[in-house]
Amino acid sequence: MSRRSGILEFAVLGLLREAPMHGYELRKRLNTSLGIFRAFSYGTLYPCLKTLVTNGWLIEEPGSAPEDALAASLAGRRAKIVYRLTAEGKEHFEELLSHTGPDTWEDEHFAARFAFFGQTEREVRMRVLEGRRSRLEERLEKMRASLARTRERLDDYTLELQRHGMESVEREVRWLNELIESERAGRDQRQPAPESSAQQDTTSGETGGLPRHRGAESSGGTPPGSSTPPDPSDDTAK
Repeated sequence: MSRRSGILEFAVLGLLREAPMHGYELRKRLNTSLGIFRAFSYGTLYPCLKTLVTNGWLIEEPGSAPEDALAASLAGRRAKIVYRLTAEGKEHFEELLSHTGPDTWEDEHFAARFAFFGQTEREVRMRVLEGRRSRLEERLEKMRASLARTRERLDDYTLELQRHGMESVEREVRWLNELIESERAGRDQRQPAPESSAQQDTTSGETGGLPRHRGAESSGGTPPGSSTPPDPSDDTAK
C-alpha cells in the first residue's frame, strides 16, 4: 500500500465513523474538510472503498429512501450506495488513531491526523504534535545550513524563495508550540469543555486543547463555504 492510499483509507474511515455516507458526500468532505485531497478523483476513491469493503471494515447499503431507488431504476440508473463503518472498521480506525510513529509527522499524514484530533486521545495528540515539531526543527536546521553554504551562489529571486520556505517552516513551528502549550494547559487544569465541544465524539476521553483564536484555517482545510458541483454519475456503485 502506498503512503497516499494509506492516508486516504484513514481519512475515509474517520469520516464514516461520524456518519454513513455515499460516494459524492465522501468526496465533498475529503475535498472541503481535508485540503490534502483536493486533487483526487473518483477513480481513486472507489477502489479505496472497495478495498475497505473487502477487508470487512465497511459495508455497502442501498440508499435510505425506497422511492429514490425506484426513481433511479426507472431512469435507468443505479441507486446510491451508502457506505457504513463496521465494528471491525471502527476498531481498526481506533488502532490507526493510536499510532504515533514517524510517518504521522510527515506533511500529508500529519494534516490528515490533525483533522481527526477531536477523536484522538490527548496523550496521542501530544506525541504527534511533539514529533511533528521535532521533524520541522530538523528540517529548519538543514535549510539554514544549506542557505549559509549556497547564499553567495544564488540570485535574488532564488534566495527570496529559500527565505520564504524557511519562514513557512518557522511559522508552523510557532503554531505547534502554541498547540502543545494549550494541550499541556488543558491536561493540567482539566477545565470543563464548552457545551458545544462536549457534544463531539466522547470516545476521545478528553476534549482538545486547540487555542481559542485558531479557526478552521489551522487544519489546513478549505473554507467551509467552498464546494464542488455535483456530478450526476458519481453516486453509483462501480
